[in-house]
Amino acid sequence: MSRSLTAVLLGTFTLRFSTGLTGALLVYYLADLESFGAPEVTAFEVGLLTAAFYVAELVLSPLFGMLADRIGTRRVMQYGPAFGAVAVLMTAVTTHLLLLGVTRWLEGAAAAASIPSILGFIALTTSRDEQLRGRAVARFEAATLAGLGLGLVAAGPVWEVLGRNGFFLNAVLYGVSFLIYRYGVTDDGTSTAEAGPARSPARTAGGWDRFRTLLSSRSVWLLAPTWIAINAFIGAWMSQSIFQLVNDPPPGFENQRLMGGFEPWQISVGMAVALVIFFAGLLYWGNRFKAYRRTTIMAIGAGGGIGMVGAIAGLNHAPADALALSLALLVVMATGLFVLAGATPAALGMLADISEEHPEDRGAVMGLYSVFLAVGQIAGSLAGGSAADWRGIDGLLIASTAMLILAMLPLRGLRASEHLVGAG
Repeated sequence: MSRSLTAVLLGTFTLRFSTGLTGALLVYYLADLESFGAPEVTAFEVGLLTAAFYVAELVLSPLFGMLADRIGTRRVMQYGPAFGAVAVLMTAVTTHLLLLGVTRWLEGAAAAASIPSILGFIALTTSRDEQLRGRAVARFEAATLAGLGLGLVAAGPVWEVLGRNGFFLNAVLYGVSFLIYRYGVTDDGTSTAEAGPARSPARTAGGWDRFRTLLSSRSVWLLAPTWIAINAFIGAWMSQSIFQLVNDPPPGFENQRLMGGFEPWQISVGMAVALVIFFAGLLYWGNRFKAYRRTTIMAIGAGGGIGMVGAIAGLNHAPADALALSLALLVVMATGLFVLAGATPAALGMLADISEEHPEDRGAVMGLYSVFLAVGQIAGSLAGGSAADWRGIDGLLIASTAMLILAMLPLRGLRASEHLVGAG
């Protein structure tokens, strides 16, 4: 693996660590915003701020992807850390919700600039080596998940020690990512692959037409509803769970055991355990592709998610002194999370199968990952915020169950046509 490719993967980890750290720090900041002289923030407003990030990623990713084709992936991937550093510096000095919305847009722009250019670099670098491509893509996913997860886990201790000064620390971390891309990456991925097709003026000029053609592909629409619904489920919990756990419950919600009363360090410990379980699930189900069809793994994953939601509902209303019951529900919850983890690699495997139908546009097809992620996260953030305002944790659980059921509904049609995916 070349030095530049290794640097890109390392930069992916540090960049996504900063993204996860910012997201969780912002939730702690919003929950404590009154102490800084600002009005109380509602759960729906938290959902809107989260959605702003993914709207920016959804809208800007195709633009930055085409820009990377025109001026080079190395140059565009440096824009991401710059946008992120400006965003966190603005966050540290304002309590105005509209300005905080602007910072979330800048954070989304950071992801929109980085992800397509990084994936484009990987695609170019590995175009003549399928084995290298497999290793690079797998390490990209690992770096992304590890960075986001560890950033979320680190946010609790950082907030406890530094408060909102933690955003200044994160600006330094964004600077580290910039330096990795600036000095660690020495080419645009063209040293081992021809850049001609990617840089062709005709190909660039027709970028939007080609992108619309990919979006209208039957294979894409077979997969999109399930993956969007799963991402909506994840988005609802990412945007609301921390806020609900640390924020004081509104009147009438006091009977919900999981509403408020948790310290940031406790949440970090819980998230660290959840991250280990999720990674174990990824490893297990990622090695089961030969034994199970992609749709089977996705259906099992959605079912595991429903079981996890049921266990959380039990914990939310279990008596505080029912230790044995709480432990049993925690085991069920952990098992459900382990099973749910299989849905993501199965969906990615299906998308890779779809890319076989468009061999000249593999990068564009895999870039739909960001589109499905953004649409799902936006829907989940808004729905989760509204549901949490309605009934707190119970409302979030109801919305989550509906999302998982929606994820399962298209699987029958997808399974019936699964043999067609990749047949081209």
